[in-house]
Amino acid sequence: MNRNSYGDYTVWAPHATSVELVFTSGEPGGVHGAQDRWDVVASTGLSPAGGGWWEPARPVEDILPAADSHGYGYRVDGQGPFPDPRSRWQPDTVHGPSRLIDPTAHDWQDAGWAGRELRGAVVYELHVGTFTDEGTLGAAAGRLDHLLSLGITHVQLLPVNSFGGAHNWGYDGVGWYAVDASYGGPRDYRRFVDDCHAAGLAVIQDVVYNHLGPSGNYLPRFGPYLTEQSTGWGSGLNLDGPDSDEVRRYILDNARMWFEEYHVDGLRLDAVHALQDSRAVHVLEELAAETDAFASSCGRPLVLVAESDLNDPRLITARADPGQDGAGGYGLSGQWSDDFHHAVHVALTGETDGYYADFEPLSALAKVLDSGFFHDGSYSSFRGRHHGRPLGDRIPAEALVVFTQNHDQVGNRATGDRLAASLDEGLLAIGAALLLAGPYTPMLFMGEEWAASTPWQFFTAHREADLAQAVTEGRRREFARMAWGEHVPDPQAAETLASSTLRWEEAGTGRHARLLQLHRTLIGIRAERPELTDPDRATTRAAVDEGRRWVRMDRGVRAGGDAGEMSGRDGRGGAGADVGPGPGAGAGTVVLLAALGSEPMPVPEDLRDYRLLAGHGLEGPLTEPTRSREVPAHGFLLLARD
Repeated sequence: MNRNSYGDYTVWAPHATSVELVFTSGEPGGVHGAQDRWDVVASTGLSPAGGGWWEPARPVEDILPAADSHGYGYRVDGQGPFPDPRSRWQPDTVHGPSRLIDPTAHDWQDAGWAGRELRGAVVYELHVGTFTDEGTLGAAAGRLDHLLSLGITHVQLLPVNSFGGAHNWGYDGVGWYAVDASYGGPRDYRRFVDDCHAAGLAVIQDVVYNHLGPSGNYLPRFGPYLTEQSTGWGSGLNLDGPDSDEVRRYILDNARMWFEEYHVDGLRLDAVHALQDSRAVHVLEELAAETDAFASSCGRPLVLVAESDLNDPRLITARADPGQDGAGGYGLSGQWSDDFHHAVHVALTGETDGYYADFEPLSALAKVLDSGFFHDGSYSSFRGRHHGRPLGDRIPAEALVVFTQNHDQVGNRATGDRLAASLDEGLLAIGAALLLAGPYTPMLFMGEEWAASTPWQFFTAHREADLAQAVTEGRRREFARMAWGEHVPDPQAAETLASSTLRWEEAGTGRHARLLQLHRTLIGIRAERPELTDPDRATTRAAVDEGRRWVRMDRGVRAGGDAGEMSGRDGRGGAGADVGPGPGAGAGTVVLLAALGSEPMPVPEDLRDYRLLAGHGLEGPLTEPTRSREVPAHGFLLLARD
């Protein structure tokens, strides 16, 4: 039986002695948030259907005419009613009755959509609730022209599944199968994807399979979905214990739903290091295999990108063929690289607290640009142990998704301040150049392209008073040790959400407009120059002058070549350090020079005949001929040999 089909009303409750299906009256949204105010107008007992599943013993239309127009839920062993664990629509919040919505009712217009792979991608991460003043999918669709003019290829939405309260980051979701009504619900989500595909944009949906939020989590009422093991954000999923087959299927079917019912092009998998799975076939490998099979059947690429702090290339290593000796990887399309963020962040800001400490030498940036991971078996002072493993030669460059800012790295700062709050225009420009001229798949966080002045802070709207107080106090305790506790915005305050909403009007003024144009220029160059999206990581070479804080990154380096010696990568650069190519080396066909310190950086002799692709300094674009110029501090030049 298809346990995911429209209107079958089946439910998994393996240890229940009785399960009852109940129906409510009223219009969708009419009993908003009504845990205890379900107006039950009809009910029927369900019968065991094998494997812990329950199903109606007779057609529901015999029980209640036009049942599909009513809200519904379940009583389990006399407790409830509770929403459907696979509900597609929760217009009365995560506590109210579920509603059916026919996944075939949307008239899709994307029959010609061929999809997009990660190679050549530029990803744009956005939170629907703060991307526009309206905070809806419909309003976000109205800004797609901006993304197109920027050169974006993939739109990545923070989680949209139903959560407790009026607004949330999305990582406290509990209705995994339902698009939150505050964003427009499932109908508007389908329209949004259709609009993106019509514009040539792929859609990646952020999903959270490692835990559920604290408000409205009724899954334990139905069965052993969770374990006693904590992920740090809540109980983990039961992936390898008794009854875990159906828990895994709950995840796998959810992923299939996004691809099949909503036509999304990929999933970003939140914090996969928190998935506790001791089985021989990890749930991620199973998910990747099923995703690849569905991609083959539907004739378009589908991507899976994991967030992981393990620095484990197994995630993005190809799976072993069936029957092949030896273990393969999980076969995911890509994974986030926090090391890239940390190296760039420290290079730009000088912050070295906590996990930033190991990235203090500028040589850390060179290593990340060359190797992908900084911690590739090296000692991590933050963890107090060795960490990570080298990527190996077979991992293509696009498999690492990198960023200088994202929702976590901004939002989990005490005040949610962006880089633009503390850096000058030249340093912001260098960050953009390292990201967009670098070897990996770049991702921008909404508003980053124009150095948005708005912070992006942690916000919630829990209606349970004790939970709201716990979140507020916990957030302040988290930062108290850094003497920031009293300055941490209250997550429950309305102004915290309001201050985090983008101000689109500023994008056309001053340095905002200049940096926006810079991002357009760099993304355009990335699309035109094949060496910038070359999957061979060996064609990138980076070097630094530690003392003067100069960076050189060569792209399109010939086999066996090496970039400038400067200081090598040992951090011992000093006066007179060479910025030309080393003995026997070949310069790249595209070269980035960046001056992060107080001294201008002379253009090396081997680059004098290169032409200027782009440049930016403290006061804006740089357009002088290459021969007569230094790289100003703070600023960069992107040069090319044709």
